[in-house]
Amino acid sequence: SFAYFTIKDRLPQILTRVIDTLHRHKNEFFEEHGEKGVEAEKRAISFLSKLRNELQTDKPVTPLEDELPDAALWNQYLDYQRNLSNGNGEPSWFQSPWLFVECYMYRRIHAALAQNPPIDNFDVFKEGKAQNFFESQEAVIALCTYFQELLKNIKDLDEKQLKEELFKLLQVSLWGNKCDLSFSAGEDSSQKSSPLQSLANMVPYILVNDMEKLWSLLVNAKKNRTETSNVRVDIILDNAGFELVSDLVLADFLLSSKLADEVYFHGKSIPWYVSDTTKHDFNWTIKQLQSANHMWMSRCGINWEGNLKKAVWVFCDHMFWTLPHDFSSMGGVAPDLYAELQKSNLIFFKGDLNYRKLTGDRKWEYSVPFHQALNKFHPAPLCSLRTLKSDTQVGLKPGQGEQIQASEPDWMVSGKYGVVQFDAGL
Repeated sequence: SFAYFTIKDRLPQILTRVIDTLHRHKNEFFEEHGEKGVEAEKRAISFLSKLRNELQTDKPVTPLEDELPDAALWNQYLDYQRNLSNGNGEPSWFQSPWLFVECYMYRRIHAALAQNPPIDNFDVFKEGKAQNFFESQEAVIALCTYFQELLKNIKDLDEKQLKEELFKLLQVSLWGNKCDLSFSAGEDSSQKSSPLQSLANMVPYILVNDMEKLWSLLVNAKKNRTETSNVRVDIILDNAGFELVSDLVLADFLLSSKLADEVYFHGKSIPWYVSDTTKHDFNWTIKQLQSANHMWMSRCGINWEGNLKKAVWVFCDHMFWTLPHDFSSMGGVAPDLYAELQKSNLIFFKGDLNYRKLTGDRKWEYSVPFHQALNKFHPAPLCSLRTLKSDTQVGLKPGQGEQIQASEPDWMVSGKYGVVQFDAGL
């Protein structure tokens, strides 16, 4: 399966890059922290080399030994996996659910640094995320320019035109999800050309397209709002870099067109899956745009900083997003987060990892309804914007998946296809 190649090839590559990154920053650690910095770097590298060896030789997955706040939840989850294996010994790297061991690897990478001050706040993936952003400059400029031009006459657009613009920006945000560094094991995956030019050609590759349903929901919410109620949209973020910029443009459009009054962004509390967005990445991106020597890029950055100051945009992170649990257990494991999401009128889940967690990463029949695969996870109406990079997919028409499979055996993992998949909730 695709999972096998991921664990066998991609994950060791990612670990090797992390080790290499630490090596390259040795002098910087020495300049900042003296000998203590170098000692910490050596300990972290030794921890990660041991981890790589455990992975490649299919050793049992061991309990976490650090004192970090989520360690107990992780170890409980490991016990749960043990009980699932029906006494077939310890869960090991190649004999466990892919989602679990992949998340577990990123959590162990985090521990390697968190347990080794003074380099405990160093993000081993930061350089790659910054590089992705800079290499996507042309696409970022094209998108910011398009959007600022659109804002000039947004008040004059009729409903039909507003809908067309929403659909465009939803598609940019969808295909922005191709820029994923964990998928390419950290190789360059930036967005080079203007994302707007090719949208029409990409429509046939959207296997489930529920954009009309999103439009109806937002328009109805806008009509039914009262003096005291706000229309709130939540975006569960995926990658930093170009994808994040496309999400911020979408969020700004929702506010500027009055389809939403506030947008909550949910990022990761620790570096995750190579290119996932942390609070630092979020703020850094807005600062980069603000200080860009391009008029429309800096205008976007300045406006977005303003949205954060006015609190019509809110960034939040929660430990749950970096646990191995699928979302159907959120209500039990993180009731505070579930209650927060229930305040939303619409939740966007960006990307492949979120889709795997929405559907429990199971080998579903392609035609199983999305609502059923969510396994009672219905905090509010939700929509997955996802390009396919792993072999789980639901909600297709009967025969649709089989038909593509016949001509394109790797359709589920190539990133060529996408979904805009909506669930109305209860």
